[in-house]
This record gives sequence, C-alpha cells and structure tokens, in this order.
Amino acid sequence: MTDNEALTEDQVGGRVAGLLLAAGGGRRLGGRPKALLEHRGHLLVEHAVGALRAAGCARVHVVLGARAEDVRARAALDDCVLVDNPDWEQGMGSSLQAGLHSLTGTGARAALVCLVDQPGIGAEAMARVRAAYRDETSLVSAAYAGVRGHPVLLGAAHWAGIAATATGDRGARAHLREHEAEITLVECGDVARPYDIDTEADLVHLE
Repeated sequence: MTDNEALTEDQVGGRVAGLLLAAGGGRRLGGRPKALLEHRGHLLVEHAVGALRAAGCARVHVVLGARAEDVRARAALDDCVLVDNPDWEQGMGSSLQAGLHSLTGTGARAALVCLVDQPGIGAEAMARVRAAYRDETSLVSAAYAGVRGHPVLLGAAHWAGIAATATGDRGARAHLREHEAEITLVECGDVARPYDIDTEADLVHLE
C-alpha cells in the first residue's frame, strides 16, 4: 500500500476541497438565478453545499455571481468561503477560474467541482468521486453509463492548465480532453441522476 492509499478519511477531507459553481443567472429560466431556486425546503445552493459536506469536504468554496447579494442574504452559507465572480456573465469557465484561484494557498490538493443546478447528484456520488483522490495529479470524473459527467475532481497540479483554457461555458472540458488517458472514471449512475435545471420544463425535477 502506498502512502496515498493509506490516507485517513480526515486527511482526504482536508486535502479535497468542495468547489460549488453557483454564479449563473438562469437566463433560460427568465433570469432567476439557479442558486435561489428551492428544492426539498432549501435553496439549491444550500442543498449542494450540504451534499458536499455530507460527502466529506471539510472546506467548501462557493462561487457567486448573479444576484450575489441576495444569495448571501438568503442562503445559510456561514461555514463556506464565498467567492465573487464579477465576470459570471462570461460563462462557467470564469467561475471555475475564480474558484480555483480562491483555493490557491489554502493547502487543498484537489477540488471536487459541483454545479448548483444538478440536485439529482447527491452526497453518495460526490463521496465516490472524492474517494478516488490519490494526490495532486489526480483527475477523477463521475460517469453515467460510462459517459463522463459531474462531479469532477481536479488535482492541484492541473489547476493552472485548467484556468488557462476555461473560457465560456467549457469549464475544464478542454483540459480534460487533453488528459483523457489520465482520468479515473467512477460510475455513479446507480446513485445519482445528472439532469440540469436549465429551462422551465426542467423545474419538474424540483420538489
């Protein structure tokens, strides 16, 4: 067994930070920010943070953008690091850049990246992906019937390369495509549903 394989749960919890991207303005939802939608009695941003905590992430950074002040005022996020992305309208890539930058120097060795508009992906799937962390070179992705999806775990050795290519709504896709052979896929289709809340029709998924 290697040193990395022998990491305790507490060590992994400290080295893998949760990174929630919650800045979108919900353009196709009539301008309703997704972070402020409600699901099972909580705002979506609270729901996602709770799942990251339950998955074992001791540190959680939340990237805010659209109506950030409303989110700060309404959401119970006291134990999170809130990161403002003034460029949120440029797409998810700018939020990923802001989030990874906020983790630099914190001691985190990897970021478990989740999207606020995927409430069907809960703590069990997040924990599976987090558990595949080995070191700062790790790249891990949830898979659904073999197809890569969220959440993704991005080792710190990749953050600079990801930030350099994260433009528009591409997020980490360009970097992951370049390093596809290095990605560990973790099947999560039995415990999660990777739908997005993008349009009015998708609101049927909220309870």
